[in-house]
Amino acid sequence: MVDVVDERRTSRVAAPVAVSSLRPLSSHSLSNDSWAARFQELPKAELHVHLEGTMEPATVVALAKRHGDTLDESTVAARYATRDFGAFIEAYKWVTSYLREPADYSLAVCRMGEQMLTQNVVYAEVTLSVGVMLLRKQDVQANFSAIREASAPHESRGLRLQWIFDAVRQFGADAAHEVAQWAVKLRNAGVVAFGMGGDELARPSGEFRHVYEYAAANSLHRVVHAGEIGGADSVRDAVEILGAERIGHGIAAASDAKLMAMLAERSIGLEMCPTSNLRTGALARYLGRAGASFTDHPLPNLFRAGIPVSVSTDDPAMFETSLASEFNTLSAMGLTYQEITRIGEGGFVGAFLPAPEKSALLQSFRAKAAALTLL
Repeated sequence: MVDVVDERRTSRVAAPVAVSSLRPLSSHSLSNDSWAARFQELPKAELHVHLEGTMEPATVVALAKRHGDTLDESTVAARYATRDFGAFIEAYKWVTSYLREPADYSLAVCRMGEQMLTQNVVYAEVTLSVGVMLLRKQDVQANFSAIREASAPHESRGLRLQWIFDAVRQFGADAAHEVAQWAVKLRNAGVVAFGMGGDELARPSGEFRHVYEYAAANSLHRVVHAGEIGGADSVRDAVEILGAERIGHGIAAASDAKLMAMLAERSIGLEMCPTSNLRTGALARYLGRAGASFTDHPLPNLFRAGIPVSVSTDDPAMFETSLASEFNTLSAMGLTYQEITRIGEGGFVGAFLPAPEKSALLQSFRAKAAALTLL
């Protein structure tokens, strides 16, 4: 997804194990229904999901009512039914306009948390469009305090949440730097990274080098949306100029063998969102065609090239998807069930967590996957 708006126990545990060191894939097979049922039982991680894009039609209707507008769920669903990038941008701008005060963000987080718990998500890094908050003259501190308070009940039920503060590329470097400053200010309250979405073609990465250097110097992780509608050079610049540790989307990397080798060598993760790539037209654009299907997605080639890959929903309500649905698309791409399970593990491998916490989550995932004969 892009952010585009006119006005964003502590016990001893083993060290993390690299994905490549796991035992070879077994040759057992499962029916689709059997695999899906078992996979639902696995703990899951999601690394690329925008809070604003998790708002189901019923949530939007409730927010609109708060602000004096009358909507019905069918109207919201119709606005969400996009099939190209421009229409998606307009839908995103419209729906985020109902997030106006802390209580609105609180409602969105409450409902997002319930969605995640239903899917057995135990860890998520959620992107917040702080660049949009600032453009609309909102109180970032108040909004984030409401978000953290609303997330507490879900965290007590086993959902660990961390937050990525996101800037909008086309708003420019000064606006991005203000977002980074807020991320630094609130990093001890759960902000783990600084990111940048928006139109990756609007401004060159070089304009934001100093912003990413500031984020790195202040112990924030760095992510960038790149290679979604842009080409392989956009991904390369995100890594070499901005020092990105993970790339949002990155489908265009599949067109450049040297770039794929670099991503694999440096363990730069790709946060893949297949349904999003179809619904925004990004995959068709990458292919140079009028349309595309899941069978056309380059995810298998990227994963089999040794690049760390995770799967996420991006904007699940807007794209009528779920994390379980996203993993189901991988079978259509020709990936084996064991490979899909490895990709599920990739969400934990790529998490911005201290080593002991990551190791604990990985061991829990592997133990459950082994018990379900999914590895």
